[in-house]
Amino acid sequence: MQSLTYAIVDIETTGHSPAKGDRMIQFAVVFVRDWKIQSTYSTFIQPGKKIPFFIQDLTNISDKDVKDAPVFEDVAGDIYDMLEDCVFVAHNTNFDLSFVQAEFKRIGFPLWKGKKMDTVELSRLLFPTSFSYKLQDITQERGINLTNAHRADDDAYATAELFIDCMKEIEKLPIQTLQHIHKRSFQLKHDVSSLFFEALQKKRVMSNQNDLDIYKGIALRKKQLQMDSVESFTYYPETKNQKRLMFSEGLQDFKERDGQFQMMDAIWQSFQTKNELAIEASTGIGKTLSYLIPSYFHAKHQGKKVLISTYTSHLMEQLYEVEVPKLEAIAKGKVNVAIIKGARHYLDLHRFEELLRAEDESYDDTFAICQILVWLARTQTGDVGELNVSSGGQFFLDKVRKNAFSIKSSEINVHDFHSFALAQSQQADLLITNHAMLFTDKHRLEPLLTNEITSFVIDEAHQFVQAANARDERIFSYTQWKYVFGQLGTRDQEQLTSSFAQVLERQGVEVTNTFEELDRVYTQCSDKFDEAVLSLVQNVNRKKTAKSHSKQTILLEELELNYDVLNEVYHYLQRWLTIAENLLERISTSQLESSHSEKLIVAEWQYWLNEMKIKTGEWVDIFLSSTSEHSVWIELDRRSVPGSLHVYKKPIDSTWAVKEIFDEWRGKAGIIWTSGTLSVPGNSRFIVNQLGLPENVQIKTYSAARDFYQGANLFIVDDMPDIQHVSQSDFIEAVADAVIQTVLVTEGRCFVLFTSQDMLRKTVDLIQDTNLLEDYMLFAQGMTSGSRMKLLKSFQRFRKSVLFGTNSFWEGVDVPGDALSAVIMVRLPFSSPEEPVFKTQAERLTKQGINSFTSFALPEAILRFRQGFGRLIRSSTDRGVFIVLDRRIESKSYGKEFIRALPDIPMKKVSLEDMVLDLEHWYNEKV
Repeated sequence: MQSLTYAIVDIETTGHSPAKGDRMIQFAVVFVRDWKIQSTYSTFIQPGKKIPFFIQDLTNISDKDVKDAPVFEDVAGDIYDMLEDCVFVAHNTNFDLSFVQAEFKRIGFPLWKGKKMDTVELSRLLFPTSFSYKLQDITQERGINLTNAHRADDDAYATAELFIDCMKEIEKLPIQTLQHIHKRSFQLKHDVSSLFFEALQKKRVMSNQNDLDIYKGIALRKKQLQMDSVESFTYYPETKNQKRLMFSEGLQDFKERDGQFQMMDAIWQSFQTKNELAIEASTGIGKTLSYLIPSYFHAKHQGKKVLISTYTSHLMEQLYEVEVPKLEAIAKGKVNVAIIKGARHYLDLHRFEELLRAEDESYDDTFAICQILVWLARTQTGDVGELNVSSGGQFFLDKVRKNAFSIKSSEINVHDFHSFALAQSQQADLLITNHAMLFTDKHRLEPLLTNEITSFVIDEAHQFVQAANARDERIFSYTQWKYVFGQLGTRDQEQLTSSFAQVLERQGVEVTNTFEELDRVYTQCSDKFDEAVLSLVQNVNRKKTAKSHSKQTILLEELELNYDVLNEVYHYLQRWLTIAENLLERISTSQLESSHSEKLIVAEWQYWLNEMKIKTGEWVDIFLSSTSEHSVWIELDRRSVPGSLHVYKKPIDSTWAVKEIFDEWRGKAGIIWTSGTLSVPGNSRFIVNQLGLPENVQIKTYSAARDFYQGANLFIVDDMPDIQHVSQSDFIEAVADAVIQTVLVTEGRCFVLFTSQDMLRKTVDLIQDTNLLEDYMLFAQGMTSGSRMKLLKSFQRFRKSVLFGTNSFWEGVDVPGDALSAVIMVRLPFSSPEEPVFKTQAERLTKQGINSFTSFALPEAILRFRQGFGRLIRSSTDRGVFIVLDRRIESKSYGKEFIRALPDIPMKKVSLEDMVLDLEHWYNEKV
């Protein structure tokens, strides 16, 4: 069989639309055969028009470069002949091929015909955990050199290497995975089926798959329980000399820190006496090892487990991958640790396998299935958060997540990742989980918090307040509700209700009258729902807003709600659920055994029935329950009504939720609350009180040595405009200028913190329009796709990168200090007075006669300020600058409180010009 030749093409153009007169300025092709690069071709092309300046900046191709180049008509014949009988491949084929075809058509050439492939589609499928599929991102991740991005010759060569890399990855896939994907490859957007068929043919002569488990035809990476209990040290190092010995023999870079030893002893003592203790440990103490070491030895002494909780999955993984190995080096032995995440972090393999056999799949479903199949053969954790799926694929992923309330550890399945994690936890000394998991634990069939737990460590304790509030948060989304309604439909709409009725009819069950009633109630419910939503929107529209932009946020208590309609919706929802459950009970499961399609329909009915139950609960919680202890608000965008409508309900007091978990453990177990930021000047119990800890809980503070922050500098830019005295556009222009100049001097590694998403977006847009940071990777919350953790990981991968975030971003992630050269704080991080939860809390305090600014707004902002600075310096060798662009820090009386909250570091009040000169001098010293 003759080998195919693949023509990997890249072009540069004057713009994106040949119909609007844009023309090609460079064409490059790399020919690949037998998975080797055979030859290349590249030429500049005279476009017959000026190249726009932004294209010159992007491609580094000037009018001078193309001045003497051939016009497309002169090279079209050669290009057409080269592409003939080849498979056309590009990174975003739809753009490159459509532009080439438009150029052929313009000069009267016949259109190219043949098969086409796209390395974007292939990369998304074969590398489903990659953070980005832009050519320069995915090639860097795969170790492929791309010297000059946006030059067709370099881009084409890098794309060719990526294409070959994709084929190598295909050939590594297990035969079961290849079979599933090959079957679906004909439904993909490009002609990739031959790639999977070729790999399948090769794989069929190979049988060695010892590193795999097989579950009903699905290949999974083999999992093995590896729990050892061998250690050299079996005692806690009571004396300072014992601690020195353990640390110095275990860690090559050990540097003795009195605060670390003292914190270890305080925790050990609390464990022994089953007391509760709050600890504020600044960066530089070695907080994590300070609690890991006493936790480990306490667990060994007691023959039970110590549970360690932190805020995010990223921090859990950091604990496990970075800090636990240090603990093992110090203890000179294997430490049995298990990471426990909620069930919805894992795949329901039974459900996934059922849907694999479905006959009707959308493109999004098909692609998500292929990504999951590839991922299952590689993943060690089974955490679906690793996957980077499309928004459409996310719908499918949500359908195959495990149900959090139907998990029994006794039902351990060697193939199931969640069961495997639970099995590991049974043998572990240390359990690592997140705050959210603790709040859902009481609702599990078999809770984690059992008598096997001897003590607790709550790290990132200041975030426990956020987790407590998020635990009871409810969100109403108009589009989600309409999506659920749309999945069900009535019998004449050919949706799930119609299919379910046919299953019952084939079983001989007389259901005509019942389904007529179901359809009637469904229609009434849908109509009343639309009426309720219309009433909400009309209410919002009647509220006057001073802001010119289209987005509105209004507290629900400020609206006149039509409770009659809201109650009617609930009545019809309940009625529909009663009828639907009755119909489900009439199914004969024995008659379903012979028909997979019917079993799948019934499973779908059960799934959407459960979704309707969840939605009904949401409706009651948000619209028909007491709001005295909650903030409830509506958000919508007038440009997209009612699609943008959301209603949020969030608690304003977290103390009861904390007590619900820990009251039964107080006096029975040691409980440690620790964070780098628990207090503010003049209010040492700010976070402790928000957590509702008893007054007798002591707070200990451990600070780093004075020389730890010797590499830090604070700059207050004193010639920034005052936003209250200039237009927003003028202020944003000044911010953009300050950010650009700082980034250019420090060469990236900057974090820019805003208090407003609107200002963030406008600033980033302006920076991008200037093209002055074209060589830098800009990651922006709310603009760059992906979760907060994906943005953070993306930021960390690139030396020349900038991360833009708001208060909410800052509170949700930990930015490692060695990844930063500068933190730029655009505004002091006060919550917006109109932010709903803050507004509700402030009004509540005011009614109690308490000054909401000094007792809540100011300490909250100072904590965020401290947290921002804390990301900058993570070791005594780090160097970084903390830049404040908000003049209030020097013009307002409370400004000194922010400065007092920082360590004793050099501070300069300078103009932007002088700061840039200082930074340039500082950076030259640094490098």
